[in-house]
Amino acid sequence: MAQSKNIGILTGGGDVPGLNSIIKSVVYRATEMGHSVTGIRKGWKGLTNMNQADTGDDRLDRQLTRENTRTIDRSGGTWLHTSRTNPRKVATNKVPAHISADQLKKLSFDGKFYDFTPIVLENLQRLGIDCLIAIGGDDTLSFASILSGKGFPVIGIPKTMDNDVHGTEYCIGFSTAITRAKDAINRQRTTLGSHERIGVFRIFGRDAGFTALYTSYITSARCLIPEVPFDLESVCKLLVEDKRKNSSHYSLVIVSEGATWTNRVVDEYGEADAYGHRKKVDIGHALADELQRRTGEETIESDLTYDLRSGEPDAIDQIVAITYANIALDLIRDGVTGKMVGVQNGCYASAPLPASSAGARRVDVATLYNTERYRPNYTAKLGAPLLFGHD
Repeated sequence: MAQSKNIGILTGGGDVPGLNSIIKSVVYRATEMGHSVTGIRKGWKGLTNMNQADTGDDRLDRQLTRENTRTIDRSGGTWLHTSRTNPRKVATNKVPAHISADQLKKLSFDGKFYDFTPIVLENLQRLGIDCLIAIGGDDTLSFASILSGKGFPVIGIPKTMDNDVHGTEYCIGFSTAITRAKDAINRQRTTLGSHERIGVFRIFGRDAGFTALYTSYITSARCLIPEVPFDLESVCKLLVEDKRKNSSHYSLVIVSEGATWTNRVVDEYGEADAYGHRKKVDIGHALADELQRRTGEETIESDLTYDLRSGEPDAIDQIVAITYANIALDLIRDGVTGKMVGVQNGCYASAPLPASSAGARRVDVATLYNTERYRPNYTAKLGAPLLFGHD
């Protein structure tokens, strides 16, 4: 009989559909294996801000059981809640009140940020966690890689509707995002046709265009992605041509939030988050204005961002979530840590945890994108994986 372990689990970064399916599946499989599961609330913030004196609802850890996770997979979001906290960069005004001056003196400080990695490791030890399952995108998983480098056993599970984590072709939340985007766009076709307008649909994708590209694939729309700066005049001509050829007299384009036209930089605003990201100025609004000004055609701009990450997961995200959770437990059973569960060449696999220096995985433009027509490539798919292409 394998030694009983206490497995920790947390979700970090933006919420996506399918997270609760992972949490429940981890709990169910772990208890079958004789292990206990401790849920960490609010992602890395839970392990950074944890106070031993907290009780009741203030506690940032909770024991997860079959009973209290039985129905959580029927809804979206994350039952454990989340944050964008980066333990390596805790600003002075974000230091928890219970952290003493003596504790702070022991932490690395660059004049602006404290590195709370030692505090995180202390809290993991105090909770008696033997292995941590971290669910998140490249930011969340990059800190998981730091912990692994410090010798703490970690397994990563990738989630992001941008689908841009290195080492995997699929991240939880992606299928639901493009399914929701397709439904929203198809509903709005009636309004576009009724008013004979050009529709501009803004979609998530700061550094990679997977979500826009695959939504375009299933809606036959033009798409603009961060990997390829677009020529505005060419896009104007294509959309006017599409509108003229369409018997309902409308056309549409899907634009990633990080896309931009040639010789223009997408402006950012607001304070950077703990991982250095600032918000992008709305490229959808700017593009719609330019299209109307240059073509004389009326436009409608629609923001399809947060709607896509809300609500319950679709079937694919639920299937992959359940499978990722069980593979994570398989790895723990086999004594393998420092890995991330994923998909490679269309098959379930494991890969090294992505380092912070890796950045975002990006669209293989030569294979997947037609740079002259601003749409996906539909040909030469023989031998390709069923879904989502190669890493």
